[in-house]
Amino acid sequence: MQITDKDRELLALLGENARMPVANLARRLGLSRTTVQARLERLEREGVIAGYGVRLSEAFQSGLIRAHVLITIAPKSLPMVSAELDAIRQVTTLHSVNGSFDLIAILAASSIAELDGLIDRIGEIDGVERTLSSIILSTRISR
Repeated sequence: MQITDKDRELLALLGENARMPVANLARRLGLSRTTVQARLERLEREGVIAGYGVRLSEAFQSGLIRAHVLITIAPKSLPMVSAELDAIRQVTTLHSVNGSFDLIAILAASSIAELDGLIDRIGEIDGVERTLSSIILSTRISR
């Protein structure tokens, strides 16, 4: 995959607003609309752009209780634990990490009580040996 500086600028603009019209993207990049459209199609075809999504407003997200849950799992239980976590819709992201923990799950719940129940539910999954949770107070940078 060959990514140019203009491709990176295009991806950054799409990261700000994935619904920005191609004509606006072209104007901001100093390129023709046809060139930008061709770049978008190439980036999609090559799998650089896998899809377009929704970015939730800060006002909406501020009503959610978010937390990092660090998870230690038993040997050879990663596929089963990952599948169980995937089934929990409040698990928004799951990372494999190195160190004393194996996974970091990012949770978003509507209340502390719901978050508490989710953390208990994660701790009860077969193969989960221990968890350590931290509530996210605020997000300083999100790109």
